[in-house]
Order: sequence, then structure tokens, then C-alpha cells
Amino acid sequence: MTQIFVDGLLKGKVAVITGGGSGINQRIAETYAAAGAAVAIVGRNQDKAERAAEAIRAAGGRAIGLSADVRDHDQIYAAMFRAHQEFGRLDIVVAGAAGNFIANAVDMSSRGFRTVIDIDLVGTFNTAHAAYEFLAKPGGMLLAISASQSRLPMATQSHVCAAKAGVDMLIRTLAIEWGAVGIRCLGIAPGPVGDTEGMRRLAPDGQRSWDRLLRGIPSGRAASRDEVAAFALFLASGAADYINGAVLPIDGGQTAVGSLEFGAMLSDSLANAAAA
Repeated sequence: MTQIFVDGLLKGKVAVITGGGSGINQRIAETYAAAGAAVAIVGRNQDKAERAAEAIRAAGGRAIGLSADVRDHDQIYAAMFRAHQEFGRLDIVVAGAAGNFIANAVDMSSRGFRTVIDIDLVGTFNTAHAAYEFLAKPGGMLLAISASQSRLPMATQSHVCAAKAGVDMLIRTLAIEWGAVGIRCLGIAPGPVGDTEGMRRLAPDGQRSWDRLLRGIPSGRAASRDEVAAFALFLASGAADYINGAVLPIDGGQTAVGSLEFGAMLSDSLANAAAA
């Protein structure tokens, strides 16, 4: 892992990260722990969450793995309670659990659409609502992991576009409601991130899809998990204390250009998969 953290930057802080057993969220958990925070990794799969926590402990950090489905408010509340009980406080909550698949809207079932809405949008609300009681006031932070689909309409992504747009507006609204008690509410909206399961699912035909996708990004490349984690670390630090109510892109300029290339790539991937 690239050395992108500042030792002790989050010393004494406690963070809960949903979806923290893999991908971007796992790297955020590792980065927060390396910067001195105790972390609770929450996922639907207890074994997966515990393995991620064990890796942090093996590196000298403090971490626990907890099981909860963010679609169930009682489960995520129990995870927040457990984290608070274990570490004695709660300073940072990262709402990172998400779902995605590629499908044209006309071919998507209502159940499939609802599943992504429930995980991404309802899950973010449940996470925020369950955390409010335990978050430090003042000094707490809620960070939602959005996506460039929240701003850019993309073919085969109607469910994610709708869910993430809702997440963005939820964060802005909570910032207004919770600012008075000293809780900052923020979001980050990554574009394509390399070496993640999510992008492997969105580009099933491999390098051909990646090459086409990257042509539509001004920076000419995908982000790394380390870069996204570093951004999340900055927002959790004292250097970002006056940033509130914002959903900030980390996408190499993708939202400045538009989403037609990405949507076309996804449509082609879907067609190629169907023809295989």
C-alpha cells in the first residue's frame, strides 16, 4: 500500500466503515487505521469483515469486524452500538455499502432496481440515522461514498444513477440538519477505480472496455484505491473542518466531460456478454 497517510493524523478517533470488507471501503479502513484511528468494519459477511479487521490488527492497528445488512435499520444500529461499546466513542462513519450490475432499464426487474435503491440509498439513510446517537457532537463526520453516476446519466445504470443522486441530496440535507450539533456530512463521488470488484463487473470484457472508458477521462487513467482513501482521510482530518454539505468528485475530470463514452462502453459490455 502506498504511504499516503500521516502518522497519528486520526489518533484517538474511532471510525465505522460499512462495506469495509473489500474494495475502496477496505482501503479507507486500512488508511484510517494506519493514521491512528480504531476502526469497526461492517459487512453482511461476518467472516469477510473479520478478515479485513484481522489484517489491520496484524499491521498493528485496532479493528473489529461486525456483521450487519445496511438495509435493516436494527442490524446497523446494533453495529453502531457495538462499535461505541468497544471503543468508547464514535467520530467518523463511512457509509460505503453499495450494489451494482449492468442492465438496460427495460430489461431490469422492479426487484433488481429496488435492491440497489435499498442498499445504496436506504442503506445510507439507515447508517446515518443509526449513527447519529453515537457520533461525537461536535466533531463527528458522516462520509457517504457516492459515484459519478449521481451526476452523469449513464446507459445501463438507471438504478445506480437514481440511488446515488438520492445519496447526494440526502448528504446535503443532513448537513443542514446536523450542522448545528457539529456533525459534518460529506460525500465523495469516485469515477472508475482500478482493481476493484465493482469495476470488474462493469467491464466484463477486460482491457478493451478499460481502454475505451479511459479515453473519456481527461486524466487518462482510473483512480487507485489509495487515492480515494487519501481523499477520505483528508476529509476526516482537522484540515477539512470547514468542509460541510459537499459531495466532491474524485474522477479525473470525468464529470467535466460527460458520460456518453462510459454509458456506451457499458452497453457494449452488456451486448458482448449476452452474445457470449
